[in-house]
Amino acid sequence: MGKRKVTDCAEGCPVEAALDLIGGKWKGVILYHLLKDRVLRFGELRRLLPGVTQRMLTKQLRELERDGILTRTVHAEVPPRVEYALTEMGKSLKGVIRALESWGNARKANART
Repeated sequence: MGKRKVTDCAEGCPVEAALDLIGGKWKGVILYHLLKDRVLRFGELRRLLPGVTQRMLTKQLRELERDGILTRTVHAEVPPRVEYALTEMGKSLKGVIRALESWGNARKANART
């Protein structure tokens, strides 16, 4: 995988830089589930995100790991057990993810009325 691009632009760049790390259809949902102070295995994440393909989930997890947002621990067992957990940087996204959760709940409530 290539290096992350350096974001050096006009006003609004902090948002661009943040979205560059956590943007995409599945990263926010992955973070939402990991923020419950849990360690999740690949299969558990797959069940929690039924619309994601194995390939896409693997890609998103690798990017989050590469960017220091989560850790991947491989246990030497047969079959291998792989677990994912948030790093301190990942945990620092709690307010952002909770704000998105609140906004999403409000949008769902408005859509029903």
